[in-house]
Amino acid sequence: MKETIGFIGLGIMGGGMARNLLKAGFEVHVWNRTASRMAPIVDAGAQAAANAAAAASHADLIILCVSKTEDVEEVLFKENGVVQDAKPGSLIIDTSTISPQATISIEARLRKAGLRMLDAPISGGSEGAADGTLSIMVGGDETDVTRAMGALEAMASRITHVGGTGAGQMVKLVNQILVAGNMMAISEALIFAQKGGLDLRKTLEAVKHGAAGSWMLSNRGTQAIVRNFEPGFTIDLQQKDLRLVLETADALGIPLPMISQIFQLYRSLQEQGLGGEGNHALVMALENLAGIQINTIGE
Repeated sequence: MKETIGFIGLGIMGGGMARNLLKAGFEVHVWNRTASRMAPIVDAGAQAAANAAAAASHADLIILCVSKTEDVEEVLFKENGVVQDAKPGSLIIDTSTISPQATISIEARLRKAGLRMLDAPISGGSEGAADGTLSIMVGGDETDVTRAMGALEAMASRITHVGGTGAGQMVKLVNQILVAGNMMAISEALIFAQKGGLDLRKTLEAVKHGAAGSWMLSNRGTQAIVRNFEPGFTIDLQQKDLRLVLETADALGIPLPMISQIFQLYRSLQEQGLGGEGNHALVMALENLAGIQINTIGE
């Protein structure tokens, strides 16, 4: 018998994830701070809850998909939070990207309250959330991973147990270093190709299947050349993650010069009011430096 799920956070990623849990036959109780976002998920078969505590009161597994560390702490511990009404032994699965150090502290508080926790951040963009093809990197106890596997498999095509509490968040920050660095390389390559008079469509087709190929190039590079900056993941959220990367690197005493530079370039776009654009809009910061704008030749 499938465990009942409470799902908290129905944004760009969470909405698709909740839908896939419903498709897999789970009973899902949902809550979102912006209530209107619950309506389409309720129409798909979920049950709306009045607050996070109410969503948790019905559930055995409680999945969080919110924006930042403070949001996780709020929906868990503050007024009408999960801890208020969660059943003893319930398992919290935090798919948000938050501080690894805070995760360790949060898990200890939940354990003291008689609850279990996995940190299980996600990657794969809004497309992966909608299609159920996310990658999930999981930190926590093996027994809890086994218990959660049915729900995780409904949302993801690749699930990797990477270590104990906090390890999932650390691996997600590794992922974000690679995502941001990849987009920086793509942006420079597109500026280079544009200035060199190349057809950008043909250029991407020529390189994306070779050693330079990547998910970011095939998906976000293709969007960038037609100036489609609709977010699968926003600049504001990317900045939040890069700030976590830099804070953690500082605590570890290691330099990350590339990420430091990318952080400042994204900041320049935020100052232009572009924080809600997709993270592939990084190319616009390079356009500003180069004094040119990329576009597909002939369009």
